[in-house]
Amino acid sequence: MMLSADESEARVSIELTPLIDMVFLLLIFFLVATTFHQEEREMQIALPAAKAAGPISANLREIVINVDEGGQIIVGGRAVTPEELREMIAQRVAVNPEQKVAVRGDRHTAYANVVRVLDVCKAAGIQEPYLDTILNE
Repeated sequence: MMLSADESEARVSIELTPLIDMVFLLLIFFLVATTFHQEEREMQIALPAAKAAGPISANLREIVINVDEGGQIIVGGRAVTPEELREMIAQRVAVNPEQKVAVRGDRHTAYANVVRVLDVCKAAGIQEPYLDTILNE
């Protein structure tokens, strides 16, 4: 039995609407996820320059600690006290002994403010906190 051209076209059809919907949903998800990840690095912190600066590890579990010009400690967009920071880091170190920490100190803040954060990191169990800088060309 032979089918006419109209009958064969009616039986074979692929709906593209659900496929297009899924592609757009995935696109939106990755755009939003990337935006949240970049917020940490887009704070208004004027980093000091260094001749041998390089990118920090792209480890997703890395804690980024910002120290603004006034010496305020900011983690995840929220100001924290040194005690809160120590507790936060100690909890993460308990789960992951290889926890990475990057300290981003504003170039105009007093060095004592950055040292205070480094001391908190050491007290909480971080062996090698990273100091974030920008490349001076």
